[in-house]
Amino acid sequence: MMKYLQNIGRSLMLPVAVLPAAAILMGIGYWIDPSGWGADNALAAFLIKAGSSIIDNMAFLFAVGVALGMSKDRDGSAALSGLVAFLVVTTILSTDSVAMLQGTEPENVNAAFEKINNQFIGILSGLIAAIMYNRFSHVQLPDALAFFSGKRLVPIMTAVSMLAISGILFFIWPVIFSGLVSFGTAISKLDFIGAGLYGFFNRLLIPTGLHHALNSVFWFDVAGINDIGNFWAGTGEKGVTGMYQAGFFPVMMFGLPAAALAMYHTAKTKRKKQAASLLLAAGFASFFTGVTEPLEFSFMFLAPALYVVHAALTGLSLAAAAFFHWTAGFGFSAGFVDFVLSSRLPLANMPYMLLLQGLIVAVIYYVLFRTLIVKFNLKTPGREEEQLQADGPSLNSGSRFEHTAAVIYDGLGGGANVISVDNCVTRLRVEVRDMESVDQEKIKSTGVPGIHIVGPHSIQVIVGTNVQFVADEIARLRKKHA
Repeated sequence: MMKYLQNIGRSLMLPVAVLPAAAILMGIGYWIDPSGWGADNALAAFLIKAGSSIIDNMAFLFAVGVALGMSKDRDGSAALSGLVAFLVVTTILSTDSVAMLQGTEPENVNAAFEKINNQFIGILSGLIAAIMYNRFSHVQLPDALAFFSGKRLVPIMTAVSMLAISGILFFIWPVIFSGLVSFGTAISKLDFIGAGLYGFFNRLLIPTGLHHALNSVFWFDVAGINDIGNFWAGTGEKGVTGMYQAGFFPVMMFGLPAAALAMYHTAKTKRKKQAASLLLAAGFASFFTGVTEPLEFSFMFLAPALYVVHAALTGLSLAAAAFFHWTAGFGFSAGFVDFVLSSRLPLANMPYMLLLQGLIVAVIYYVLFRTLIVKFNLKTPGREEEQLQADGPSLNSGSRFEHTAAVIYDGLGGGANVISVDNCVTRLRVEVRDMESVDQEKIKSTGVPGIHIVGPHSIQVIVGTNVQFVADEIARLRKKHA
């Protein structure tokens, strides 16, 4: 199970990599026009829309990225099937479609279906598409249906599967969503303890998209709290209104960036630069804009236990801020931009104490993350695979990639012996029919750092950070000789 979750995390790295830049664009746009969000400034509108085109469609990216990464050949038809899966479920379970299915008006449809377009559904769609690809991509149909054989069959079977899943979600999604709304209403009566519980479950539910159910209770007017609206309108109680927002600032501005630093410091030595490029951008996005998904999704599946720790620390931060009545608010998210904008509002109560709290939270995050990562060898960014990079001329140019791939492929036994080829960050992961047919000396002659036998039919060839190009050439060879 843990390996499966880590494979999901690895698959998410491609779409996650683009999120920090999008978040920063939105943050700058919101900084330029904090009240109109682009309505009063063309440059702000341009930046916000450019960033939101990605941030608001994370679920699409996850559906495609997970389908591509979890499929055995990383083939484009798997990615297409991930998109098909997502479109099927989100269209069938959209508010208008559900209204027709129930024979009612859209305004009478459960609010849960307004939130069906979320990251959880995206990941689920990608997983179903990958499963369908791995199962049906080589199926041969009778001659009369031969056109739909193989990879063309994958999106068809994916769509059929998502029809069944949509039927299940039609009944269980609103029950879960409504249950969380009721739960949120109940804990809202527990003062600072309720704020802490809300913070914990808010983060814990991020991967499922169901955090929106809790947010609707505390941030908006579902249960009469309307924490965001009242704070910005100045109509609440000083030191109380904003209690469901304030504790996020220390986490997003200080805690998560400190966690990113801990993950960078514990990354494998030769992978620090690669890890830094993601963690630096994601950490800055969290601090400046309060958009945390780029950083959270970078480790929530790779090290789920660490993500639970993050959720618990978020809950403690909200509870502490609510207990001391330190308040600030946000319109976009709990980053630097909103902190500056909200700190001068009438209901902001000792907001600068949140910065002091943030420094303490940063130390706790850094120490805990670094200790847990090292002690339990958690596979955070930069630690997924041992970094071994080949030195030498055989991996330095396009023509050398072709030669290296050809020699490795031949050493593996060629098309007669190779069942599948995948790659992670540094290694070729190969399934073979007969391990005795593998010529390890021939493979090593290319200058690769090593070979690792992981099972009777599984072998890994350690290539280095250029492994993708070698894998692409091997894929071409397989298609050529298919």
